[in-house]
Amino acid sequence: MSNQRSLGLIADTHGFVDPRIPAIFSGVGHILHAGDVGPESVLLELQRLAPTTAVIGNTDNLLALPHTVVIDLFGRRFLLQHIVDPLHPTPEFSQCIETARPDIVVFGHTHRPFIDWVNGKLFVNPGSAGKRRWDTQRSVAVLHLLDEGPHVELHTLPD
Repeated sequence: MSNQRSLGLIADTHGFVDPRIPAIFSGVGHILHAGDVGPESVLLELQRLAPTTAVIGNTDNLLALPHTVVIDLFGRRFLLQHIVDPLHPTPEFSQCIETARPDIVVFGHTHRPFIDWVNGKLFVNPGSAGKRRWDTQRSVAVLHLLDEGPHVELHTLPD
């Protein structure tokens, strides 16, 4: 695995940083938080692990975060947004994809992991890292940017 670069992908923390996350994200070069962060202290805690970029989620009323971020990291372009439906994109989101031309889209909101290629773009929802809210398994992901292509490693966070 030559030239490996990794990112921590997290969403829907809702104010809770699981104590296992520092070990899972150990060594990542950047963290992308796909919204529903909770208080700013969550971002400060993640910043201690690696540079962190975040977008606002539908429950983040008090945070001054952007709705969408396009960021180039490790030779790839990422689009980060909280609410995305990869299989049925809104016209606005389709236009955003057309304009930004990302390689990888990271999103949250559903609390369920999603890792799939859609129209030549890798879409990743790392699932929900916050305390369990419904009957969903909690999780985060590490994205390895390998020479042969991206590889997503999903980490479940059992209760």
